[in-house]
Amino acid sequence: MGKHFSRAMIASALAASLAASVGGAAAQDNKAMVVKLATATLNDAQHEWLKRFAAKIEKSTNGRMKAEVYPASQLGAIPRMIEGTQLGSIQIWVGPPEFMVGVDQRFELLSAPGIFKSDAHALKTVADPDFAKAFMALGANKGLIGASLFWTGPYAFDMRAPMRTLADLKGKKIRVLASPFQMEQMTRLGATGVPLSLGDVMPALQQGTLDGALSSVPVFTALQYQAAAKYMTETGHAYIFSEAVFSKRWFDALPADLQATVRQTADETTKEVITWSIKFIEDQHKVWIEKGGEILRLSDAEQAELMAKMRPVGDDIVKTKPELKPLWDLLIAAADKAK
Repeated sequence: MGKHFSRAMIASALAASLAASVGGAAAQDNKAMVVKLATATLNDAQHEWLKRFAAKIEKSTNGRMKAEVYPASQLGAIPRMIEGTQLGSIQIWVGPPEFMVGVDQRFELLSAPGIFKSDAHALKTVADPDFAKAFMALGANKGLIGASLFWTGPYAFDMRAPMRTLADLKGKKIRVLASPFQMEQMTRLGATGVPLSLGDVMPALQQGTLDGALSSVPVFTALQYQAAAKYMTETGHAYIFSEAVFSKRWFDALPADLQATVRQTADETTKEVITWSIKFIEDQHKVWIEKGGEILRLSDAEQAELMAKMRPVGDDIVKTKPELKPLWDLLIAAADKAK
């Protein structure tokens, strides 16, 4: 009798343990499953996506999931957060896809300049079903599931000295991401691309070892770049995109109903954040000026010349990396359809 009782207790304990462990994130019995959401930035579109997703998922799962939002690299530097998402210690990460180039080189394709003619054109292109399906599939064999793709702003140059023409870039040192798509842009404009972590940019601008930075207005305002480089020329010759990725280990272990809820919540959040981000960009222009920054524009002729110089960059790089070509062709086809 005692022997049967002991086996029953062991079986019961094992069943309870299995039921309470979904992707290592669920607690025992009636405790909520903890979902950690991480990004490197603060008070921008990426952070907004996490906050909105967190509120929605707790409500839509009736408390089965408890979301914890960690902005501003609280869970480590970007490479560490990506690794954590692959391993399942972080459930969702949001950031520019270029940072996942170590997972798959094709993540950097959206850095290519000269493709998008406007905000609407950029958004319509990346929403193309064929391209979106292929892009979201990147990283699936390395523990990542694409969940959401949205833009955080058009490219701009923030400079110590005014940039009113392309000639003003010649000989200048510009901070870029360590991507051939960004490095090559600077080369063709007669400048030098300098890859630096965000934390090193402001001191370099202050000391004059950098002449400017390539990014977007929300980054410039958040990091107070106007104190060292107050001249921003927004060119929109390319866009900064952000992608939300799920941990595959975590997602695959979820029950089917929660998988469906998580995906639906990501879709709803993305639609809201795209609308939010458009207004946010407008507001950040005002913030930049209020803090002492200036906003400059290229003439129509200079803008046309910039786009003409930039458009071949992607084609030329893809010729040297044939593994990029199938997805590149999908991107260009989507951009042509979206015009």
